[in-house]
Amino acid sequence: MAAVHQDSPLSDADRRARLYAGDLFVYRPTPGSLALVELACSMLYEAFAPLDPEKAQFHMSVQQYADVLAKLKPAFIHHPRCKELLPQLLAELGCDRERTYFDVPRMRSSTSDDYLTTGIAYAFHPHRDTWYSAPFCQLNWWIPMLPLHPDNCMAFHPEHWANPLKNSSSGYNYQEWNRTSRFAAAAQIGVDTRKQPAALEPVRAEPDIRLLPPPGGIIVFSAAQLHSSVPNRSGRTRFSIDFRTVNLDDVLSLNGAPNIDSHCTGSTMDDYLRCSDLSRLPAEATEPYEDGPPQALVGT
Repeated sequence: MAAVHQDSPLSDADRRARLYAGDLFVYRPTPGSLALVELACSMLYEAFAPLDPEKAQFHMSVQQYADVLAKLKPAFIHHPRCKELLPQLLAELGCDRERTYFDVPRMRSSTSDDYLTTGIAYAFHPHRDTWYSAPFCQLNWWIPMLPLHPDNCMAFHPEHWANPLKNSSSGYNYQEWNRTSRFAAAAQIGVDTRKQPAALEPVRAEPDIRLLPPPGGIIVFSAAQLHSSVPNRSGRTRFSIDFRTVNLDDVLSLNGAPNIDSHCTGSTMDDYLRCSDLSRLPAEATEPYEDGPPQALVGT
């Protein structure tokens, strides 16, 4: 069972080592995370005005709702303030601004009662980000914007940390996805026809771990951690923010979590920006990852 660390005093290097071993970290809100949530919530409430965003789904058609998200989510991703707040947040939690690279934050939504679970509001089945061409040194940072409930949060499935799953990641290439599928999200209503990696055998979903930090609280986990969106039965739409980081030292040394079942190709390495100056990872760092994870499958 994964260990859960609450407001851990560990250094960033020691934290990364524990995350690569399957542990989970939870932190109370920081000034940077609260400012990020304040920005996101101001945009959220403006987009759905005069409706309460958590209840708006009950007063709008699915198409109207998807249209709002199709404008709101890219506006948040590309808001210049985000590129100021993420480096602040990461520094507050001990990351080296010169060695830490982040990707742009996404605003996520999980509607209640199967109202909209495809496309722009995709409900994620159990998956590892490493099935989606993420490097094994990638860390995921997840922040609730509004109060969470046990039946609208995110779940981790620690039984599968060291146990491989048959999956369809061999058919996924990140660059191809960006070219053909990413920008079609808003049109995927009712049925999502985009091909995405998934488990090809039953997932032992229980016992699971459900963490409920307050708005602005932060969950950190490895990209190799199997996780999913809990089927939302709360009667409220859940809104959250997530982003990802890599540390340059781990990128160069091919350090990270073990590769137990990823077969994808392509790489997300060109997405990351350095905290200190927003520069990209150097070519010598990204080249080993261009054709997929450079780490061999465990046991091969």
